[in-house]
Order: sequence, then structure tokens, then C-alpha cells
Amino acid sequence: MRVRKSWCGVLVVFLFIQLVWMPVQDAAASAGPPGLSAEGAALIDVASGRILYSKNGSKKMRIASLTKTMTAIVAIENGQLKDQVTVPPEAVGVEGSSIYLKKNEKLSLEELLYGLMLRSGNDAAVTVATHVGGSVPGFVYMMNEKAALIGMTHTNFNNPHGLDDSNMHYSTAEDMAKLSAYALRNPTFRQIVSTKVKDISWEGEEYDRRLLNKNKMLHLYNGADGVKTGYTKLAKRCLAASATRDGRQLATITLNASDDWNDSAKMLDWGFQHFSTKQLVSLGQSIQPESFVKVEEGTHLVTTNAFTYPLQADEEDDVQKRVVMSESVITDKMNGQLIGFLQFHLKDQMIGQVPLKVQVDTPTWVHQQMAVAPTFWQQFWNLVAGGLFRA
Repeated sequence: MRVRKSWCGVLVVFLFIQLVWMPVQDAAASAGPPGLSAEGAALIDVASGRILYSKNGSKKMRIASLTKTMTAIVAIENGQLKDQVTVPPEAVGVEGSSIYLKKNEKLSLEELLYGLMLRSGNDAAVTVATHVGGSVPGFVYMMNEKAALIGMTHTNFNNPHGLDDSNMHYSTAEDMAKLSAYALRNPTFRQIVSTKVKDISWEGEEYDRRLLNKNKMLHLYNGADGVKTGYTKLAKRCLAASATRDGRQLATITLNASDDWNDSAKMLDWGFQHFSTKQLVSLGQSIQPESFVKVEEGTHLVTTNAFTYPLQADEEDDVQKRVVMSESVITDKMNGQLIGFLQFHLKDQMIGQVPLKVQVDTPTWVHQQMAVAPTFWQQFWNLVAGGLFRA
């Protein structure tokens, strides 16, 4: 009897533990996509730049040919796509992936960028770098300068192609996600990386080069539209992928991932499922300032643009709005002036802000004129009203 009671007690305790831990396990399961093979990974919302998921996201790692994302965007922003570029001797025969450029061959910069991003041509990378930067070291300087501007704080580029030449060439999953998001906002870059097949010139040959994009995600994943594959013996398999659904674009980074295609698909699925874009304020919306700010009658604070942000279902109530003002008294003489910001905070972190301007209720033309010369216009309207009455 005592044994039976003991077992019943153990069973009750066991069931209680199960009931307590079930919600915790469910919550943990929804914390991110499970079972990723990647050593480093990140998922980003392209429009807002919010990192939605990260695994070892700040760990410095080799990035192989994902480097060429930076090479391409620096070239697009600093070069002319129609420029005719001459292939320099140092670009011919560069090891690894190639589009088989010949010494002194001429192609447009745009054609070279397709060779760079679709076929990962290392010879194209050196040619682009020499043309845009004057030399490979000059172009690498431009790459690192752009990385700093984007906010890639744990990144250093040492070449334009990503070959394993030293320990001075590295980045992180989160930094590369920031780079992908930045580059994908450029329409030229977006067009190039979403192209599956492209023909470019081949000087001295009877036919053109046909470039087939190495990025299998363009065929494997619904809505896929970028970005870049990568591999070296030391970096292993790397992938930057992106997809757009219902107007929302997400991008992923996987570093040292044996199952990179599935890793990327899992992260994209998870991101589209668990996050939705919420409009937190609309254009021209009237905003109430702090109570200590004196606002003249007929005068309002309005937003100069809308603000949207990707949020999980349980996060919207956690967003806090704060009005920051440069003035404590608002008058109609400030009409149209920018005098503050509406800031948005999520978990004590500012996620964005919208400028606020002064807007005055627009009076009629007569009221405007009467405000300038009230005595004259009052007499005028008295005469008009009197004449109409007599008539």
C-alpha cells in the first residue's frame, strides 16, 4: 500500500513537472528556426534593417565569396555601368571561380558585375576593383570605408573576392546581413542578383558567355530573389539568400553551413511566419506633445512620414512612443518648421523615429486678409452686407 502511494506521488510530481515545462518548451521552440547546420547565421528584415534571428551572429568568421556583395555595391555606387573596362593582366588566371577573362579584353562594368555575382568570377572581381578603385588596395580601402558607414563593426576586407589569403579578411553573420539588406535596397544590385540566366559579350569568340546563376535558392524557394553563394576550403559553404512575399523582403546569412539551402529556407519560413509589418504611425498624423509644452490654439504637431516595423504578435504592446521637442512653446509663426521627433522604443531600445513639424489650421482667404488689416476688411464687408440687404 505504501509502495502504491509512493508511485502515485512520483506520478503526480512527474505530471506536474510536465505541465510546468510544456509552455516553456513551446516558447523555446518558437524562439528561432530549429536544427540549423550553420556555425553562424542571421536573418534580417531588409526594409527596416532589424535582425530577426541570430546564431553566433557576432562571431568573426571567413565569408568566402559573400565578399562580392560588397564589391558589387561599391562598384555600382562609384562606377558607371556603361563604362568600357579593359581587363588588366593581374586579373587573368586568378584562382577559383572564373568567367575566363582574357588580357586586354573589353567588357562593360555592368557585364562584369553579372559575371561577378552570377558566376562568382574572381577574375571579374579583380577587374572591377582595378577599374573602380584604381588598384586592388585602393578598392579594398573603399570597401572598408563603406563597411564602416553601414555599421559593420566586426568586419575587415582584405581583397575583393574572398579567397583565403590571410586572417585579415573576415566578417560576421550579422554584419553580412546588414550588408545584404543595404545592397538589396539598390535597384541595380537587386536586378543583378535576382537574374537566373544572363548572356554577356566574349570578345574574340563566336558566341557570348552564358552565365547561369549559382544560387539554387532562386529555383528552390518561392519568392527567392538573391543574393550570393560562397565557398573556400577554410570558410566552407556560405550563403546569402533573400526572398520577397506580400511586399516583405527578408535576407539570410549562413556561414560554414553543411546544409545551407535548407538552413536558409528554414529561416525565411520562420521569419515570414512569426513577424509581420506593423504601421506604428501614419503620414500627417497629429501627435500630442508632452503636457508641459504649450501649443497655441489652431496649431498641431504632425508626422512628416509613416513608420512601419516588423514585430512578432506579442511585441506590439511593448512598443513605447516618446515625443522629443526642441521647443516648449508652439505658435502659428512656426508653421512648417521641424521641431522634434516621435521616437519608438522596443524593450528599452530605440527602433526608429519620425520628424515632427508644426502645422497651422489653414484659414480662408478672407480670414487671412482680415488678419492683416481687420479694420479695413470689416468696414468693407459691412458695406457689402448693407447693400445686399437693401437690394
